[in-house]
Amino acid sequence: MIHEANRLKRLPPYLFTIVDNKKKEVMDKGVDVIDLSMGSPDQPAPKQSIEELCKQARIDGNQRYSRWNGEIETELRNTIADWYMKRFGVSLDPNNEIVPLIGSKEGIAHLSLAFLNNDDIALVPNPAYPVHFNGVIMAGGILYNIPLTPENNYMPKFDRLSAEVIKMAKLLFISYPHNPTTQVASLDYFQEVVDWAKKKDIIVGHDCAYSDIVFDGYKAPSFLQAKGAKDISVEFHTISKSYNMAGWRLGFCVGNKEILKTLAKTKSYIDFGIFRAIQCAAIKALSTADDTLKKTVETYRKRRDLFVDGLNSIGWKVSKPKATFYIWAHIPLKYSALNSMEFTNLLLEEAGVAVAPGTGFGEYGEGFVRFALVEGEERLKIALERLKDILELEP
Repeated sequence: MIHEANRLKRLPPYLFTIVDNKKKEVMDKGVDVIDLSMGSPDQPAPKQSIEELCKQARIDGNQRYSRWNGEIETELRNTIADWYMKRFGVSLDPNNEIVPLIGSKEGIAHLSLAFLNNDDIALVPNPAYPVHFNGVIMAGGILYNIPLTPENNYMPKFDRLSAEVIKMAKLLFISYPHNPTTQVASLDYFQEVVDWAKKKDIIVGHDCAYSDIVFDGYKAPSFLQAKGAKDISVEFHTISKSYNMAGWRLGFCVGNKEILKTLAKTKSYIDFGIFRAIQCAAIKALSTADDTLKKTVETYRKRRDLFVDGLNSIGWKVSKPKATFYIWAHIPLKYSALNSMEFTNLLLEEAGVAVAPGTGFGEYGEGFVRFALVEGEERLKIALERLKDILELEP
């Protein structure tokens, strides 16, 4: 008999795989599925990045393993430092306060692997992007969920944690703008988290993937803007969302140099870095693609307005998020007897609209579904018509 590791058995079912299988089943019946389930950007990557990738991929030296002190690698870290200063006014030392990643998901998982022993607790607000809690389980640490609910404004309440939990806690993951709930945070809130974590000697990992996808004048702060944040925290970012380069797999972690040193050490045993041509393409995106970013944000704003207004017009009451390209929607009262997976299946089978079930993001996501606005406006209009036809809600 072949037995997988026990820690793998502890992982919750990956509901997105179940949704993908259900999508295929429905599509095999000839149904035109409008896929709003996965946050995979549908807009084009910057032209200059595509051109740079093609150019650099033809250079023989770029086919070799990436080197930390190589010319391209050094330029990428310098570019990230410049980008952070321009975006947030945060100064970073390119040599010891920046670690490039094969996508931020990889780095988040490896942070848990780098620091958690089997008697260490990781505090993870729930619902969350799944790698926040799955990475803890894969690393063999103890997962402690902090409920995020509409009643607490999707902000973790640390004063409700017991002394025993706090004593064992080594890591805290947070993420604003938040996936899946779309909640945003202020710099004042980040300062509260920094002050609390420093007193408790807890490392903070902030997932900042959606800081550029913001609307209505809101500007998302960096966690590192809070006073003393670098003493206890690192922040994860990615080119996936801002520059529509999700499949290219390049992100970065910045902040406390000692935390990053251990993260880099962990990665050195597991990977050989990022394809150098992709690093060059990322340099182009970070340094020259602000126009692409502006167009991307405006496209998502229009989709947000269209879809939220449309849902409200058919009786599904939701609010307009200030950030991300998601809509976090409570299951309508008429269908509240269904759990989020059952409701997801209903929408897929009856309307041909694929969404993400709230429980895919943890137990406290139950009762919700998440729409990803990764289809064009015409497709979103069709989705709204289909939802109207099957839900029969009162406007």
